[in-house]
Amino acid sequence: MKRPLCITLMLFGLLLACASHAGQCVGKLANPITDICWSCLFPMSLGGRAVITNGQDETGNPTGLLCTCNNPPIVGVKTGFWEPARRVDVTRTPYCFVSLGGIKIDAGFRAPEGDVARAQGIMNTTQHSSYQVHWYVDPTLYWLEVILDNPCLETGSFDVAYLSEVDPTWNDDELTMLLNPETFLFGNPVAQAACAGDCVLSSAGFGSNALFWCAGCQGSIYPFNGRVQAHVSHVQASSLLVQRMTAKLHREGLMWGTSGSDGLCGIYPEPVMDKTRYKYQMLYPVPQTEKINGRCCQPFGRTTAIWGAGKSYPYAGEDFAYMVFRKKNCCLGVGP
Repeated sequence: MKRPLCITLMLFGLLLACASHAGQCVGKLANPITDICWSCLFPMSLGGRAVITNGQDETGNPTGLLCTCNNPPIVGVKTGFWEPARRVDVTRTPYCFVSLGGIKIDAGFRAPEGDVARAQGIMNTTQHSSYQVHWYVDPTLYWLEVILDNPCLETGSFDVAYLSEVDPTWNDDELTMLLNPETFLFGNPVAQAACAGDCVLSSAGFGSNALFWCAGCQGSIYPFNGRVQAHVSHVQASSLLVQRMTAKLHREGLMWGTSGSDGLCGIYPEPVMDKTRYKYQMLYPVPQTEKINGRCCQPFGRTTAIWGAGKSYPYAGEDFAYMVFRKKNCCLGVGP
């Protein structure tokens, strides 16, 4: 009689522990010196040629050495580097700011809790999930004053720029599809099967912009909301939502292009995200600073099977923060 009672009490205590952690808010203020993968700044290019690679993934640069700009008038040389410019939270708890140390606010607007659940059907073992996402403006190089008097750096301060909790399309599939009708074109087996090729490309280098609806090995860029139809792991699902939010903000005109020949003299509209211009690394729960094959960050779409191993754990390790690096090409020179 005592043994079943003890087992019942243990199970009840476990259920209480799970319930107490379901809505918790966790996080960490990242140390910009020790928690950021500074190798991701490379390769650095000059005149279209990489001068310092440090063994990092690289995409194309504008050819030629000299460049000119009209507004303001500049004559200089073409430079390129990867700038840590944005930070992203992926959290199960609404209004929980992982990157701010696990601070939770009451904004006065209700938003759905994130969850991970198994799809309906006896033989169906697929899991699906949902999360909230926060987007931060984080020009780290500028506010750390790592490089002084460089007009190529984005200026400004650390700030919260976007909350999915107040976006009605983030938690509503039908509304998302009405505002982005192209979603219907890519929600079929043929379009999704093509993403296998994007997975191979992104795992070896960068993904294909021709397959713009694919997020490499993580799944599909569409729909532009917080629902992950095929949840393989927490790291895979959160990585997918980092890419999806980036693509969503490009579509809404809140993220602009900064690279290539068009970006030498300033930012320009880019409604379709260029996947080859972004890399990212995890900041929380486990800072991704240990290098694998000489790298501690990865392009969008790269499989999480290797670098994501051991990067999540129950309860406190199921919310995430990421640093996003974007390719920056600039005409660095002097004006009148």
